[in-house]
Amino acid sequence: MRWMAAAIVSVSLVTFGAVRAASVAPVAAQNGMVVSAQHLATQVGVDVLRRGGNAVDAAVAVGYALAVVYPAAGNLGGGGFMTIQLADGRKTFLDFRETAPKGATANMYLDKDGNVIKGLSTKGHLAVGVPGSVSGMEYAREKYGTMKRADLLAPAIQLAEQGFALDQGDIDLLRTATADFRDDPATAAIFLNNSQPFQVGERLMQPELAKTLREISSKGTDGFYKGWVGSAIVASSQAGKGLLTQDDLDGYKTRELAPVECDYRGYHVISAPPSSSGGVIICEILNILEGYPLKELGYHSAQAVHVQIEAMRHAYVDRNSYLGDPDFVKNPLDRLLDKNYAANIRAVIDPNKAGISKDIKPGVAPHEGSNTTHYSIADKDGNAVSVTYTLNDWFGAKVTAAKTGVLLNDEMDDFTAKVGVPNLYGLVQGEANAIAPGKRPLSSMSPTIVTKDGKTVMVVGTPGGSRIITAVLQTMINAIDYGMNAQEAVDMPRIHQQWLPDLTNVEDYALSPDTRKILEVMGHKFGPPQPANHLAVIIVGAPSLNGEQVGNNRYYGANDPRRNSGLADGY
Repeated sequence: MRWMAAAIVSVSLVTFGAVRAASVAPVAAQNGMVVSAQHLATQVGVDVLRRGGNAVDAAVAVGYALAVVYPAAGNLGGGGFMTIQLADGRKTFLDFRETAPKGATANMYLDKDGNVIKGLSTKGHLAVGVPGSVSGMEYAREKYGTMKRADLLAPAIQLAEQGFALDQGDIDLLRTATADFRDDPATAAIFLNNSQPFQVGERLMQPELAKTLREISSKGTDGFYKGWVGSAIVASSQAGKGLLTQDDLDGYKTRELAPVECDYRGYHVISAPPSSSGGVIICEILNILEGYPLKELGYHSAQAVHVQIEAMRHAYVDRNSYLGDPDFVKNPLDRLLDKNYAANIRAVIDPNKAGISKDIKPGVAPHEGSNTTHYSIADKDGNAVSVTYTLNDWFGAKVTAAKTGVLLNDEMDDFTAKVGVPNLYGLVQGEANAIAPGKRPLSSMSPTIVTKDGKTVMVVGTPGGSRIITAVLQTMINAIDYGMNAQEAVDMPRIHQQWLPDLTNVEDYALSPDTRKILEVMGHKFGPPQPANHLAVIIVGAPSLNGEQVGNNRYYGANDPRRNSGLADGY
């Protein structure tokens, strides 16, 4: 094993050097930074910071702007999570995840023989959960923001009313759903141009969405959940054989929870608690990996990759088996976050052999007993916000609430439709995540903030369904263990293992041919890359965690190049 590690270290260092040279420098700024998946939304957030708003104000403005300029995932008709670290040391987490309608049942997507009806939980009004985004944005603004609602909504209203010119990145996303748009007249009227796909340079106008945004600007959450907007959402749902009622909208509430926290090599990690699995599983994997000398093993050496895959495999067993909405199930967080539990997992990881997923399952020691968008913001005063929100699949359920311009989510697919049957992201989940009225489906969204000595040093998150956890994890490891700057940490190719299917997905250039052969001899099975994530990362203080500040710049932002519509910008 020693010769293998030594050989791979020498190869991987050469590869690492080459990739480092290929990354552009992170975007640097003196007073604050915003990174989002759409350049116009980023500019909205920077303008809020420039006008004296704090990171929460900017997060709210960006959230509303993305609902206009990034309709594939930015939303009013979905939900999400917000992790907040305030300059005074307070930290909190807002859960505005969608909930199952009161008319939902555990078997609602099964036929008379008990089989899952394909597409029923992913497209159309029956796939829609009760939206939470407007509630979450307004809760955050009222409790932690400093600016007036109308000032934060004004940029989104302007973009919806006056339209914006579509870039190639916008067109690429719209074209993923052209055929689906044609199936819903209300959606086709917005996202098709006279029944044809939009072209680069054409303007997307959304007057109905602008009208809805104006109602929210005037009346807050009541402007969305009640009045003519709420009535239109309910009428559209019922016309499409969905389950949403006015009672569902009236009953929606954002939850404020304590974040999940853990320590890794001298850094403190603050992330998402259930109903997200993200923070728990990131911390569980970090606890396992802390027992391995990743830096000495070498970046993407066979041994380093092996232990990362095995840590992911074991942690996803726990994710898929035990976690769910804390209002409905008891999440065993004390055990899953315990470093002694991580040591027990390390003890069963064979250093020379890949695990077999079907043999690693609940009840077998030591395991006893989800498309999205993300943005990261840091302000001049030391406040940091990490937000991931979603419609689930691109463009959600591919249906729009008529007369509102609001695209609706297909979040019900994140529940366990049937134990043992994979969902949209291939996740095989258990009873803890079964459908129940008012319940929030288990998520992988992982808006994360890393601190040292109580001060924010990194803000990170990404979309990508079940791949969110592993993408955030590897970006953190790249920065902490391998000393990469913000952009390098984002650019590096990634791997993903989620227990089932028993296959590790590998991005191009993640493994050299000889490293891959070594791992295959150990029993690892590799598959093609998953669809790209979009990391949004800020490192505070220097371009890298142990680096030196460049001039007067304190904020260093990195936009993931895998999707070509985003922007890191500051002032």
